[in-house]
Amino acid sequence: MTDAPQSATHDGSAMKLVCHPTGHAAPEIRPAPLERDWMNATPDRFAYRCLPLNIANGYGWEVLSPATVVATWTGGAEKAAINVASTDPRALLPVSHFGSGVLTFHVPALFRTDPGVDLFVTGPINRPKDGIHALTGIVETDWGAFTFTMNWLFTRPHHPVLFETGEPICHLFPLPRGMIERVEPTIVPLAAEPELAAAHKAWAEGRKTFNAELGIAGSAARQAKWQRDYFQGVGHGETARPAHRTRLKVKPFTLR
Repeated sequence: MTDAPQSATHDGSAMKLVCHPTGHAAPEIRPAPLERDWMNATPDRFAYRCLPLNIANGYGWEVLSPATVVATWTGGAEKAAINVASTDPRALLPVSHFGSGVLTFHVPALFRTDPGVDLFVTGPINRPKDGIHALTGIVETDWGAFTFTMNWLFTRPHHPVLFETGEPICHLFPLPRGMIERVEPTIVPLAAEPELAAAHKAWAEGRKTFNAELGIAGSAARQAKWQRDYFQGVGHGETARPAHRTRLKVKPFTLR
């Protein structure tokens, strides 16, 4: 068994994510793309103006379906309540492993991370699918020789759900273990931070004015169409933040 990578993970050095295929070929994995069909279809592609949405879209990697699959659930709890049909029966197809309307994809790979780093495994981010919902898990991938499954829960019986060849079925990214437990959440009145309160007030008033002027023909707001302060990393009366990001550069998996 290959030992987990031993590089540091919390001092700015490279973090390792290794995929060991367990089958004849590695699963197809790609850096998660920014684009979404439903975002493309919004008027003037306005959904892409939401920078937090854009960053989340590309935050990690997607595992792609090896075959076109149609799965249907009768609504029952038994395993036989799910039927799976495919154009390629030779491919590794999803199965009804748990019952209770859960469709299971076996990911034919063993992932290893640096010591103390988990793998956050979820469905394709901001990519809704009618009739089924992706479930989320956090896997300790720094010590075991285990694979994991990607599970989807049907939300509507008797509704055929299509997964096409090359469609993402899983989204994953490393997550330092214990990070959430080190967080100390507190509630502090905004008035206790006068500078922040003043900046928020200025932002809120500016946003209200901008939205009102959107309805005025020939106004600066109408020409601008949307406020770009957050997208540009600029706070009220401030210059752009040097660590601000507008796009991620996630590296692809490489064969070694």
